[in-house]
Amino acid sequence: MNVTEFVIVAVLFTAVSIVGFLASRWRRASQDSLEEWALAGRGFRSWISWFVVGGDLYTAYTYVAVPALLFGSGAIGMYALPYVAIEYPLVFLIMIRFWSVSKTHGYVTAADFVRARFGSPTMALAVAVTGIVATMPYIALNLIGIQAVLITMGINGSWPLIIAFAVLAAFTFTSGVRAPALISFIKDVIVYVVIGVAIFYIPAKLGGWTHIFDAFNAHFKATPPGTAYLLTSSNQWLYITLAVGSAFAIFLYPHSITGVLTTRNRAVVKRTLAALPIYSFILGLIAMFGVMAIAGHITPLPGPNGKPDTNTVVPNLFQHMFPSGFTGLAFAMIVIGALVPAAFMSIASANLFTRNIYKEYLRPEASEREQARVSKIVSLLVKVGALLFILLINPQFSIDLQLLGGAIILQTLPSVMIGLYTRWLHRGALIVGWAAGLIVSVWTYYVTPNVALKEAHWGGSGWSLSHLGLHTDVTLYIGFVGVVVNLVIAFAGTALLRALRIGEGTDQTAPADYFTDVADTKAAEPAVTAGT
Repeated sequence: MNVTEFVIVAVLFTAVSIVGFLASRWRRASQDSLEEWALAGRGFRSWISWFVVGGDLYTAYTYVAVPALLFGSGAIGMYALPYVAIEYPLVFLIMIRFWSVSKTHGYVTAADFVRARFGSPTMALAVAVTGIVATMPYIALNLIGIQAVLITMGINGSWPLIIAFAVLAAFTFTSGVRAPALISFIKDVIVYVVIGVAIFYIPAKLGGWTHIFDAFNAHFKATPPGTAYLLTSSNQWLYITLAVGSAFAIFLYPHSITGVLTTRNRAVVKRTLAALPIYSFILGLIAMFGVMAIAGHITPLPGPNGKPDTNTVVPNLFQHMFPSGFTGLAFAMIVIGALVPAAFMSIASANLFTRNIYKEYLRPEASEREQARVSKIVSLLVKVGALLFILLINPQFSIDLQLLGGAIILQTLPSVMIGLYTRWLHRGALIVGWAAGLIVSVWTYYVTPNVALKEAHWGGSGWSLSHLGLHTDVTLYIGFVGVVVNLVIAFAGTALLRALRIGEGTDQTAPADYFTDVADTKAAEPAVTAGT
């Protein structure tokens, strides 16, 4: 174990933990209110919101998983760049309107919206359960990022990860969403320092970008089929469906919605979303670490199962290229970059349970204080569920945990995203489509073999059309396959049920103007007084 690296990581981890606990005093308000604990009173302004939403969305997926995929599979790993390019136009169509509706009617979760939109507690329950389950593998991905740093530093055993897990749980319980929001400032400063240095320093040590890309190309020319430095006929459609599916999925996640709902008004939402592509530029630079690792002859370190763990590629690259002091700072970037979104995710999942399961079915008369208390407890349990994903599923790449979560959350697209603009869809058809989409997504993930570990199941997010008996090597993203099945059933089922006049009108519980866009109404804006 490198003592210098360990000390720097420990000191910075301790510092952000203290900030997390002290965050309860920032913009101080009662933590016995779900609005305050989970959404900070919906009061964040533009400059705060940019850090909050960015810290919420850019996770260990960014710092560890994407470079690891480029290292292991080549060009397919670059799908993350078109995905974020497609994502932001969609966000403007969806999240600004969603913020307006949620602010006007006091919604905290997407399931709250679905409950009122379609008059269906069952559909709301489905959305809530889907959000919780989809978030767990995403939290697990962040814990894996922390684990990769610990392995690279030479710290074995599970106790350091358990300590980090316990501290995260403690300050989330105490301070709610204010904790990761405040830590996001520290996280981003470290990120920009490390990336700014790394993107110039490492290529200089490796002989320049020309040598780096030549080594990258030569490496994949010598590898078996299935990996390549350019897209092949077998993975072009996987690349496209990964990019499109991920773009539609990201703002359906509960933590994304929570991050946006913490904002003060629509203007803040617009400014925040308009500035987020800055993070996308950083993602492109970070992805290059996977290419640099090949040129630097970096090899994955053994993971907990004794087999090479591609998640250690980026930490190992830092350790080989940087002096110990700067390596410790880079390791702290990954650890803190995993803690912040994990906190957001656990809070958002807890909100879903409290509002749409506990209050809806168990304690309809639950007070605001009781709801806040239940959310705090559930936020701890969600993290335990994330640990189970690490123990029970051993994917080829850690990014597959996020892509599995994306495939699951995509099944809420018809009710949440399309539901924002039309309530024509029948709630019965929505429920059947949701169930079919989930079954297809999980089944396609299960039947995909894990080539690296030579196992028959849980091999990745790319499903081959050869499973249908077709003579082709074309693969598609499992989430894309699932949501297409979901949409076909939802639209065809709605047409059939309405033609037969079955349940017609039962989902028309709200007046026609109930979900009108409230862009120009005072109701959507909080009161502004002198000094605020």
